[in-house]
Amino acid sequence: MTHASNVSGTILPLEEVGKLCKEYELLFIIDCAQTAGFLAIDFVRLKADALAFTGHKGLLGPQGIGGFYLNDKLASLVEPLIEGGTGSASESVLQLTYMPDRFEAGTLNLPGIYGLNASLKYIIAEGITTIREKELNLVHRFIQNVQTIPGVQLIGPDQKQDRTGIASLNFLNHDNAEVSYQLFKDFGIMTRCGLHCAPAAHHTLGTFPHGTVRFSFSFSFSFSFSFSYFNSNQDVDYVINSLNECSY
Repeated sequence: MTHASNVSGTILPLEEVGKLCKEYELLFIIDCAQTAGFLAIDFVRLKADALAFTGHKGLLGPQGIGGFYLNDKLASLVEPLIEGGTGSASESVLQLTYMPDRFEAGTLNLPGIYGLNASLKYIIAEGITTIREKELNLVHRFIQNVQTIPGVQLIGPDQKQDRTGIASLNFLNHDNAEVSYQLFKDFGIMTRCGLHCAPAAHHTLGTFPHGTVRFSFSFSFSFSFSFSYFNSNQDVDYVINSLNECSY
């Protein structure tokens, strides 16, 4: 189960689901790609058996690095997808059974590991609560203002405590892709338009097949916009003013 939607930013009720999984003896595996680095995640309290994360989103690391955490029960049940390169026990012709070598075949992505290590140190120094509150205040400022623009529909919760630092919009009177392109061409604002690799979510939200225009948190490069720790209220106001000027 995903911890939060990558389409609407909705945070899902993992504690309740975890309790149900334990009651019915189901394995509970959590996708934290959208929440790692944004929310404190208590593996035990959530009654999880495994969680997975990527490094390049809220953890602020480079692309191509991520990880997963398994409890002892699940670690004994899961077979490695890839085997080989038993450098830590070169005398063995079989994949090792102990952790983490069991699931780390071949040469590790050392540049990615070093990059993620650096970003984790930064997050710890700044404080995950501090980072989350700034991102939520930015997305809340955006939501409050964007809902006053005619023809713009917010997809997902309108309360900041129920969401992560992303926001998806549906433009009722115009093609979402055209609006996304105009934002980039005329104002230098990069969004992601479409189905976001989550067609089932868009079916549920009523935005299939046209999708939404998503403003998402990540590193802010020169032409991108995101509700991240590196943005400001001025950035949000610029996007709102740009939306008001779009010819939709």
